[in-house]
Amino acid sequence: MVIDQGIALPHHRLHVVPAVVALASPTWQREVWLNPDHFEDLDYTVHVLFDDFCDAKNPFPCLGYSLRTVEEAELMARLGAAYGVVQDSVGADASDDVYLDSPDWPTVVAAAARLAQVLVANDLTALKNLHEAGHRWPPDTVQIASEVDG
Repeated sequence: MVIDQGIALPHHRLHVVPAVVALASPTWQREVWLNPDHFEDLDYTVHVLFDDFCDAKNPFPCLGYSLRTVEEAELMARLGAAYGVVQDSVGADASDDVYLDSPDWPTVVAAAARLAQVLVANDLTALKNLHEAGHRWPPDTVQIASEVDG
């Protein structure tokens, strides 16, 4: 049974999930990170996941804050370890294209893809549970619909 610890800092998760999704998408990485006209790059993504909103090297303290489940923390740790292998092999100051061309980069992408799948599935489950418990957004959605019908 998966225990959802909840999210005490939802604004943190709003940064974590897209950063993981970006790491899971080689197309995004090449089209956005390597384009000087875009703000986002690998450095930004790494800061989100290792410094600002989580610590991918030790994500378990993030449970209940930006991560919902132990599985998410375990997968984040795998992602952190995979990224560490690439960083150790290419050097912390290497350019984004050097990271993306590393023979170990596909392991980072695969780890991020699995984590992204779990993060999104858990968020959708939490949203479904809220909906089933009667929470609606906008709050008056149900009342407006019943007024139109009635």
